[in-house]
Amino acid sequence: MRSLALWLVALAVALLPVGAVAQGAVADPALRAKADALVAILDGRGAYDAYFAASFREKVPKAQFASIVEKLKATLGVPQKIESLTATSAWSADLVVGYARGTASVRLVIDPAAPHAATGLLITGTGARDDTLAKVEAEFRALPGASGFGLYALGEGKPEPILEYRADVAAPLGSAFKLWVLTELARQVAAGERHWEDVVKVGAPSLPSGVLQTWPARSPVTVQTLATMMISISDNTATDTLLTTLGRAKVDAMAAAAGGSVPVMTTREMFALKGDPGLTKAWAAGSGDERRALLVDNAVKIATAKLDPTVFAGKPVAIDSIEWFASPSAMAGLLDRLRGADATTRAVLSVNAGVDPAIAKRFGYVGFKGGGEPGVIALNYLVQAKDGRWYAATGNWHRPDDGVNEVRFAGLMGRALALLAAR
Repeated sequence: MRSLALWLVALAVALLPVGAVAQGAVADPALRAKADALVAILDGRGAYDAYFAASFREKVPKAQFASIVEKLKATLGVPQKIESLTATSAWSADLVVGYARGTASVRLVIDPAAPHAATGLLITGTGARDDTLAKVEAEFRALPGASGFGLYALGEGKPEPILEYRADVAAPLGSAFKLWVLTELARQVAAGERHWEDVVKVGAPSLPSGVLQTWPARSPVTVQTLATMMISISDNTATDTLLTTLGRAKVDAMAAAAGGSVPVMTTREMFALKGDPGLTKAWAAGSGDERRALLVDNAVKIATAKLDPTVFAGKPVAIDSIEWFASPSAMAGLLDRLRGADATTRAVLSVNAGVDPAIAKRFGYVGFKGGGEPGVIALNYLVQAKDGRWYAATGNWHRPDDGVNEVRFAGLMGRALALLAAR
């Protein structure tokens, strides 16, 4: 299962961290020349091998980069020019690349030594020209497969819809189900049943995303560490450890109260079910109680299964059954509940903003969790405008026959957030 952190790798190609912006930084002429040459590269016409350093090409093969370029062009049209360049150092800059139908925000880093090959490229977001919520809705409606989204104002009562499209239809969430786990943890902390400083031992390893699967078995960690890794880098092993620590019945109760599907699988269970045709068939045919029984009856088999990451290397697999489900409106209600949680919960939710930094800067707070797998993407944002008003933005897109264009979808959600910031 791919987290949003991995979606961002897929659409962003982040290779070299860019440091803090140097006040008064001036771009070297070589940086400006490299930026201008980027337009041809993003159009698929430039010399990839000459433009990028070997360190970049090793991490992002030409075919992978070409796929990302084509997704950008499918979303924005043909790249036309560099509309702005803001130097962060002599050798790095934030760019706005103008396309026929919009813009892309890009961070570029080049080698100070001639011939100044590009060592880092990060596409942080996209935007449309003369945008409106009506245009965003029209593009959601045009997505192949099934999609839904909702924008909501948050206040004293229930979330107030600003704009909705199929917002009451449950859809697969991918790793966004981890918001159920965070919400149950926040509830237990508020009730005094659990403390952020509580130390537990890391449980059975799952597959990435994440890093805890590589740690020594039963390493001690705090529940706050688990929550932070679960949300910020979508660590699957952290998620499973936290879910079982909190109590499966309690997480199920929280998910059900939030309008989600139950029983709530661990990520290991999800991988194991998708990798076993017999279990896949039984899960799809089962009721909620039958699915719970299936997990209990096959607990040893699942715990000892050799998980196969190639399950997610091709077409969508059982996304209509072996997934976690909730509607955009239900996710908005969950985000509203997290808004009212303690400061630590909101801090955990805001470690990874999951959106173009230029958009994130327009808000006072951005909390985020997304998720997906082949054929599935879901993005969920809790934001506070600079004037203090709170909003939720939730969206999903899935199709059982093919993958989804993550660039296109992330761009749509980013545009929706930008329009919220402008309200």
